[in-house]
Amino acid sequence: MITALVQFTLPEPMTVEQARDVFNSTAPRYLGMTGLVRKHYLLSEDGRTAGGVYLWQSRADAERVYDDAWRGFIRQKYGCDPQLTYFETPVMVDNVAGRIDGDA
Repeated sequence: MITALVQFTLPEPMTVEQARDVFNSTAPRYLGMTGLVRKHYLLSEDGRTAGGVYLWQSRADAERVYDDAWRGFIRQKYGCDPQLTYFETPVMVDNVAGRIDGDA
């Protein structure tokens, strides 16, 4: 599994309510996306940084999405360029399911 952290600095701060509206408008594009296990939208406490934490089945799945068109979408939607960092995800703790996945 691969975790991707996407962050971008907003040109203007956003409230949680504004973020909820904007994020709900983009969430359907990720529903059922090949290789995407889970996405968490993020907003910093000061409302100046937004982004997402994505859990992917593989880096190849993630790289298929994070292309020039995706970067253009982020730029158009939020007025800034995204920063993308990949992390290997060797272990996951799932408190909902009550298990630890060591071969994540």
